[in-house]
Amino acid sequence: MTIQNTKTQHTDLQLELKPLSMEGIPAALDKAEHYRLLNQPRLAESICLDILDVDPSNATAAVSLLLSLTDQFGKLSSRASKQALMLAQNLKDEYSRKYYTGIVFERQAGTALTSGIPGADFDAYEWYLEAMKCFQQAEALQPTGNDDAILRWNTCVRTIVQYNLHERPMDDGETLLE
Repeated sequence: MTIQNTKTQHTDLQLELKPLSMEGIPAALDKAEHYRLLNQPRLAESICLDILDVDPSNATAAVSLLLSLTDQFGKLSSRASKQALMLAQNLKDEYSRKYYTGIVFERQAGTALTSGIPGADFDAYEWYLEAMKCFQQAEALQPTGNDDAILRWNTCVRTIVQYNLHERPMDDGETLLE
C-alpha cells in the first residue's frame, strides 16, 4: 500500500470532535491528571477541553486545563499564557482566582529563568514578584488548613535568593547604537 492510497482511504472521515458523556467525566479527569504526571500536557489539555465542552462549569477541568497550559510554557506561543490567565480569572471563588493567577505568573517566571535569553532573569524576577502578590492575596482568603499560598510564596522567595534575582537596572539614558 502506498502513502497516496492511505490518504485516499481517509478522505471520507469527518474531522469533527465527538462529545464525551457526562458519566465519562470522572474517568476523563483522572486521565488528564495521569497525562500531566507523565509530562504529556498536550494530551491532558485535549481531555480537559473535551470535558469543558460538555460541562463548561467544571472547575476541576478548568484548573487542570490551566495547569496543562502552564506545563507547556516555553513550548507554545503566548497563547498558552493568555489562555491560562483567562482561565484563572474565570474561576468561581476569589481564593482560586488569586492562587491560580499566582501559579501562572510563577510558571512564567520559571520559564523565563531557564530560557537562557539575555535579560530573562530580570523578567523572571518581575514574574516572581507578581506571583508573590497573588499568593499574598490568596493567603488572606485561604481556607483553614490550606497553606498552599504560603508554600508557593516560600518557593518564590527561595528561587529569587538562590538565583540572586533582582530588578532590571535603570537605563542610564545612553544609546548603545549610534
